[in-house]
Amino acid sequence: MQIEVLYPEQCNLFGDSGNIRYLKKCLPDAQFINTSLHDIPAFVTGSPDMIYMGACTESDQEKIIRCLTPFKNELKTMIDSGTVMLFTGNAPEVFYKYIEKDDRSRIECLGLFDFYTEQRLFERYNSLVLAEFDGRDIVGFKTQFTQVYGDNSSIYFSKVKRGSGINKDSMLEGIHVGNFFATSLVGPFLVMNPYFTEHIMALLGVKEPKCAFREQSIKAYNDRIEDFKTCKCVTE
Repeated sequence: MQIEVLYPEQCNLFGDSGNIRYLKKCLPDAQFINTSLHDIPAFVTGSPDMIYMGACTESDQEKIIRCLTPFKNELKTMIDSGTVMLFTGNAPEVFYKYIEKDDRSRIECLGLFDFYTEQRLFERYNSLVLAEFDGRDIVGFKTQFTQVYGDNSSIYFSKVKRGSGINKDSMLEGIHVGNFFATSLVGPFLVMNPYFTEHIMALLGVKEPKCAFREQSIKAYNDRIEDFKTCKCVTE
């Protein structure tokens, strides 16, 4: 099993690098491939079973868009073929049509999904999020300078119970198409959501998946859910 980690030197904000450290514990026999800026990605020369990318700075985001643009057709093929893909934080934004900056100039993105992003560097948005995916609660944090716009009503990742979705007026968070998962939540996301981690493991072919430190992880997850139900640190 091969898991490609895109740009780990840049995409490690808000604890997102913990997602891969956790996956290494959950999948000790898997091969993890780190792709650096200007490397030819493994998904171009091979067929990784999973691709992951986490949150990065806005300046690094522009570099990553430039690096991935030559390979957007290969990425679309991976999505269409059912490759497991997880993008967290602001990583999903590279797949959208464009990012509108404060001065109303636009950064053209890969254009694989019909969404756009408004980036406002003087308006950071922070919130806890309690949502639901596939009958299970999802927990995470939002800390972002962006709001995403577009219709994800048929392809949303999770339905929000507390907090907000792709923008402040939405209760539908992220994108889920086949085995492609995109969420603006950070955390680290997989550590905070052990059942979703096991869902990913099952998609990767693990029979009867059990995440690492399962008992402790599920206890922390359940405690966090109860906290998020009543916590006042939620933007609603």
